Amino acid sequence: MSDAANRPTATRPNGVLAVLLLAGLAFALSQTLVVPALPSFAAEYSASATASSWLLTGFLLSASVATPIVGKLGDQFGKGRVLTAVLMLFSTGSVVCALADSIGVVIAGRVIQGVAGGVFPLAFGIIRDTFPRDRVPSAIGLLSAVFGIGGGIGLPLSGVIVDNVDVSWLFWVGLIGLPAALAAHRLVPASPPVARTRIDWLGAALLSTALAGLLLGVTESNSLGWTSPVTLALLVGGAVVLGVWTRQQSRTEQPLIELALLRQRTVAATNLTGLLVGFAMFSSFLLIPQFAQAGQDTGYGFGLSVTAAGLLLVPMAAAQLVAGPLAGRIGSAVGFRRTLAMGAGFATLAFVMLALEHSHPWHFAVGGVLLGAGISFALASMANLIVDSVPQSTVGIATGINTVTRTVGGAFGSAAATAILAAQTIGASPIPSEGAYTTAFVVSAVGGVAAIAAALSIPPRARAEPAFDAEASPAAG
Repeated sequence: MSDAANRPTATRPNGVLAVLLLAGLAFALSQTLVVPALPSFAAEYSASATASSWLLTGFLLSASVATPIVGKLGDQFGKGRVLTAVLMLFSTGSVVCALADSIGVVIAGRVIQGVAGGVFPLAFGIIRDTFPRDRVPSAIGLLSAVFGIGGGIGLPLSGVIVDNVDVSWLFWVGLIGLPAALAAHRLVPASPPVARTRIDWLGAALLSTALAGLLLGVTESNSLGWTSPVTLALLVGGAVVLGVWTRQQSRTEQPLIELALLRQRTVAATNLTGLLVGFAMFSSFLLIPQFAQAGQDTGYGFGLSVTAAGLLLVPMAAAQLVAGPLAGRIGSAVGFRRTLAMGAGFATLAFVMLALEHSHPWHFAVGGVLLGAGISFALASMANLIVDSVPQSTVGIATGINTVTRTVGGAFGSAAATAILAAQTIGASPIPSEGAYTTAFVVSAVGGVAAIAAALSIPPRARAEPAFDAEASPAAG
């Protein structure tokens, strides 16, 4: 039977889309707002740099673990209902962080906030469940763009807040999740009925443990060293647990996710592309502001403040806002496989340009426009490819897994960029040399080329129209 027979149509799709965009923005802002302010948190709470870094690490781990599980819960119990609960929990975490009197309490609040990583797979599923078919690609494209837009806005906004008010306001911003929760409860239609199955909590625990080990190993590698016993134990342990999870899923009657779904060529190639796109995307959030803040006495930096350096990412965010819905329309016309390759190509071109020319701020503005368009094209295409290629009852968990692959890729990208900058410094100082940035941009460009190849390995399909058959899993785009 076709999904269309059971699909509840949103009576106010524009209102539903606005709710989903607000929810996505809340999560995306919370991901980057704290990054420029980490030294301020260390000073505010008399904490070490290592302790304050857990404001980002704890959030990243929580989001990675929660995303596929929240997606699965949405598939089973209703995406709108679970979205409301997640946004309420996120807002609670924001209040905990804002009222905290110690760095430990702030970290705990950040872990609670990270549960909102499930917002995106839930939102993608809501769009597929309730939107008119012809609006699905562009709506998913716009929602995908918000992920990057929030990052682009979060960095300069953080500087403005830290320079003018208390750091707690970085978390009060998160309360935009409250009106989003209320609106989601009122506007999002009930999900189509699905066969209720038990939740594979053992599988969820194993997957969570594996992701935590891998991500913690990568994020801590630069401070502990890639060859340190702790790093190796985390990475090897995470890989082993991931293998155990794979075996457990193949033997469980009602697994967290059907492995056959992940092995499907479209899904597997899209997830691989997501890993590589995440590698390039997250490294840009690190490299561009840090380069701009480097002093002019380095011979290459612009000596900008945190706020001004963050403003260099505004052209990237603006390009994403335009490119997101455009990617949906183009993908519907030519196939999302091609638009995904185009997005990876734009990102590659941006990094090649920055490797060759980075002597003026406008070079970063132009590179940011290319990178923003590339990120939007890529994220919109991946979401549409996954949504088109899996049964309706597994959209949440499948898009959640894709989101996690981007996060893992981003962790590797950030770690690689940090390692390169630390390895090539000016004399005996800790300041990275210009050549270090050039090398990092080249490495990101290589990741972009690999993403192009992965995108082109996705099998083409005769038609680019979204698939809504609950039982079919067609190759997309």
